[in-house]
Amino acid sequence: MGRAFEYRKARKLKRWGNMARTFTKLGKEIEIAVKAAGPDPGGNTRLRVLIQNAKAANMPKENVERAIKRAVSKDTADYKEMVYEGYAPFGIAMIIETATDNSTRTVANVRSYFNKAGGSLGTTGSVDFMFDHKCVFKITKVEGIDLDELELELIDCGVDEVFADENEIVIYGSFEAYGKIQKYIEDHNYELISGEFERIPLDTKEVTDEQRASIEKLIEKFEEDDDVTNVFHNMKELETDDAE
Repeated sequence: MGRAFEYRKARKLKRWGNMARTFTKLGKEIEIAVKAAGPDPGGNTRLRVLIQNAKAANMPKENVERAIKRAVSKDTADYKEMVYEGYAPFGIAMIIETATDNSTRTVANVRSYFNKAGGSLGTTGSVDFMFDHKCVFKITKVEGIDLDELELELIDCGVDEVFADENEIVIYGSFEAYGKIQKYIEDHNYELISGEFERIPLDTKEVTDEQRASIEKLIEKFEEDDDVTNVFHNMKELETDDAE
């Protein structure tokens, strides 16, 4: 198994732990997708995947419909996706992805969280080079499927890793390959569970238990902010049990 598999095994999708926060994140992403390409999932590839993500997260259908209606309403503020880079204490690199209708508020909050924890907000590109920006799709495992054959077929679409995980197949590819991979999945009638973007650290840093506790407090602070959609870092994750 490759680096993407090990990264995912360690994280175990921690950021999906809080249901209310997950719904807020998905609602904003749906609004952004609708404003970009319209409210019809048939003609909006990103929206189609986000609706599947919402279903996988057990987000009620009415929440999805409300997010779509908000996006087409002229009275609704536009959300912009902003990415911030910086360092947590002990030299841990962090990338904070946000969706905000007030970038002045958001950057002030992000800077404040860094400063209070003894870290610092950096400039664009200051830590981005330390991460691979990937897309990741999950499809339902099909009986008798040959993963090696599937991976060979998907290489031309920009895929670099395919593996089975519990009852699903996980497909990792380059950030730019998102559309091609989605099209392949739909054209071959695989059951799509979800499609997301992740930033995988090229290398991870060991920390002590005390340092980890301090950094995790900062991560929690970011994740509690309604403007924040994702937090990525290069701190070495504690191994988790597959049954977790």
